[in-house]
Amino acid sequence: MPEKDFIKGLKKQTDNKFLNMYAADAVDNNGKGFQYYFATRREEGDLMCQTGELKADGVAIYAVLKDEPDKLIMVRQYRYPINDFIYELPAGLVDRGETAREAALRELKEETGYELELFTDYPEYLDRPYIQSQGMSDECDIFVYGFAEGTPSVDGNEATEEIEVKVVDKEEAKRILREEKVTVRAYTMLINFINSVPENPFGFLRMEAK
Repeated sequence: MPEKDFIKGLKKQTDNKFLNMYAADAVDNNGKGFQYYFATRREEGDLMCQTGELKADGVAIYAVLKDEPDKLIMVRQYRYPINDFIYELPAGLVDRGETAREAALRELKEETGYELELFTDYPEYLDRPYIQSQGMSDECDIFVYGFAEGTPSVDGNEATEEIEVKVVDKEEAKRILREEKVTVRAYTMLINFINSVPENPFGFLRMEAK
C-alpha cells in the first residue's frame, strides 16, 4: 500500500484498445480536492494506483550486432503525437501471457528483421519493471539485452508503423545525440553504448551499485 493515499476515487474517461484516460478524485496536502488526469495501458481494477504492482507493460531492446558488437540496433520511427520521426531503441508492448523476454524476441524480429540472442548475465535486480512518464502514466517497462543476428527488414511492420532500421556505430550515436530527436531511454542507453567496449558490450550491467 502507498505511504500516503491521495486518490479517493477514479473515473474512466475513454474506452480505447491500447491506452485510456482516467480522472482521479485527488486531494492535496491541505486536504483540498482536485482532479488529476493520467493515462494507462492497464485494465480497470489493475491500475498501479489500485494495486501498487510493478508489471511490465512494454519492453525496450538493447541489441548489438553479434559479429560487430560495436554497432547498436536502433529504429527511426514516425510517432503520431510529435508528427515526426524519432530515434528509439526497438520496443513494443508485452502481450497477455508473454514474458518480457518473449516479447523482446518477437518485437525485434517484427520491427527490424533481426533475431535476438538473449544476454542475461547481470544482477537480478535490473531484470524488473521500471516506471516511465510517471507524471502522466503508470506505464512500466523492462529492458532486455542481447545480440542481433540476421538481415534487416521491415516486412513485419504493421500498416500504421513507419520504421527505418538503423545500425549505429559510436560516431553515428554521437551525431544522433547532437542533432536528432531521441527518446529519453535511447539517450541514456546511447551514452552506455558510446562508453562500452566491443570485448564487453554489456559491461555497464555488471557494475554493482555503490
